[in-house]
Amino acid sequence: MNKKKALITGISGQDGSYLAELLLGKGYEVYGFVRRSGFESFERIKHVKDRISFVQGDLTDQSSIDEAIKKARPDEIYNLASQSFIPLSWEHPVLTADINATGVARLLESIRKFKPDARFYQASSSEMFGNAIESPQDEKTPFNPRNPYGAAKVCAYWMTVNYRRQYNMFACSGILFNHESPRRGTEYVTRKIANGVAAIKLGLQKEIRLGSLDAKRDWGFAGDYVKAMWLMLQQDIPDDYVIATGRTHTVKYFIETAFEYAGLNWKDYIVVDPELIRLTEETILTGNPSRAMKILGWKPEVSFREMVKMMVDADLETLKNKR
Repeated sequence: MNKKKALITGISGQDGSYLAELLLGKGYEVYGFVRRSGFESFERIKHVKDRISFVQGDLTDQSSIDEAIKKARPDEIYNLASQSFIPLSWEHPVLTADINATGVARLLESIRKFKPDARFYQASSSEMFGNAIESPQDEKTPFNPRNPYGAAKVCAYWMTVNYRRQYNMFACSGILFNHESPRRGTEYVTRKIANGVAAIKLGLQKEIRLGSLDAKRDWGFAGDYVKAMWLMLQQDIPDDYVIATGRTHTVKYFIETAFEYAGLNWKDYIVVDPELIRLTEETILTGNPSRAMKILGWKPEVSFREMVKMMVDADLETLKNKR
């Protein structure tokens, strides 16, 4: 029996690395779609890099996407690539739209032309709900994005829906709420906290500067969430699902949990910097994953506290090795 083949865009990112591990463990032949620029970092996938085939391309370049699809001939395609840092989307809104919205249209068009039987997963985001009119949010909650990143993701979501309807393609979106891990970039608040706690514990840093401590998020573990992505593409009928824990925690609680685990008093090290507070902070985003739980049989397995401890432990280990 031939191995299933999967193509992952954004394979070098947090989600891409966990998904690559999952698929390799299931016996897939995995292809990674990487940029030609040479700036790609393979740190997150260095332990499995030799088991992955790479195809070069860019979501802003249609011809390179076409060549990647024709070369890999994948059974499943997971589009995890995006410009995903929200503050940067305000600085570069056109680039964000070109990658996160038009890039998805290019990818869908390439699949339609060269591998129409492939199953497609689009990484959608809770940022699409933005200033949500209801809480918790589910698959029927209207989108109301508050930043260019969220707006571009809404466009990509509807592009995916329309290709599914128009061309009978197996195309679906996972509307993922915040998901973290030790592989999260240090520009994100959760990793900034975990890394800062580890550095303070080791005497390498004196404080952590943050924005609002009252902001709330529905935080889950990235390793759990990639399982939901895979499950979506194993269904008989393509559809869209909210993936979340259904519980929110404040940034302050994340801080308290991390510092408590390290045996430190957070009040001695946290500095609130007004410059870091988002001007368009969303209302509370809490996902309702009941449909995914019922139809996909998915559920989050790693608890919030376990995730925080995992992140702090990983940064302690990394910083000790560097020192």
